[in-house]
Amino acid sequence: MTSVRIVEMGPRDGLQNEKQLVSLATKLELIERLAAAGLREIEATSFVSPKWVPQMGDHDALMRALPRRAGVSYPVLTPNLQGFHAAMEAGADYVAVFAAASEAFSKKNINCSIAESIERFLPVMAEARDRGVKVRGYVSCVIACPYEGAVAPAKVAEVAQRLVDIGCHEVSLGDTIGVGTPASVQRMLEAVAVRVPLQRLAGHYHDTYGMAVANVHASYLFGLRAFDASVGGLGGCPYAKGATGNVATEDLVYLLHGLGTDTGIDLDALVDVASWISSQMGREPASRVARALLAKRPRVAA
Repeated sequence: MTSVRIVEMGPRDGLQNEKQLVSLATKLELIERLAAAGLREIEATSFVSPKWVPQMGDHDALMRALPRRAGVSYPVLTPNLQGFHAAMEAGADYVAVFAAASEAFSKKNINCSIAESIERFLPVMAEARDRGVKVRGYVSCVIACPYEGAVAPAKVAEVAQRLVDIGCHEVSLGDTIGVGTPASVQRMLEAVAVRVPLQRLAGHYHDTYGMAVANVHASYLFGLRAFDASVGGLGGCPYAKGATGNVATEDLVYLLHGLGTDTGIDLDALVDVASWISSQMGREPASRVARALLAKRPRVAA
């Protein structure tokens, strides 16, 4: 049976764009519930300035309080050396860095060019190598940018290769504003796969236009075997008005199980997590699979 890795983004990429602040206790419980459902890679938080991302302001406390399960990894986002040092002091042992395939997005988002952003990662990569810490790389705007429109697949390939060259063990390709279609995603993957082996790539597709599951399927058929997802469809994108979050983990798992793949995830338990965290946010899960399965369950009398 084919295996697919799912990297759960809910506690970081999902929650960071939620307007209401989520308590530390809720974040810790979310991570624990996800691990109990079978997730084995759960991005826990981001070591960025609370000034820019208030939702992640408790990163140090979260990592120090987080119970570690055997066989589960808890990567954290570290945009620079200062964030990397803080993450190491808090007990992290797996980090991620992020770049963009769009110059306009890079300048708007992190106030530097793509080349400058990658230069900033070099000391992080050096220290990570010395400490034996894995580093994952993200590339934003692999299909289009909210400021400059369509992004050339060749540019995505260039940035992805650069991240691998400096030491990233894997590169996640992000359709940040969720405008991709199976055709545009395939064109992008064809360009990237010429320069980076497929086994070192992951798909990260937002669901703004309802295409995320279709884009995962196209990527799976192309040969990708790692995908990012966010439980309950948590999150959104501050650069695309009304945008939803990353593909819901339940929708992704339903698709992959239907394709006969092994994810190691209990779908019913995952739906319970989606229902619980969505209720904490005061809404229903964004996931269609979660809504459908929850609707089939017998109602319990009050």
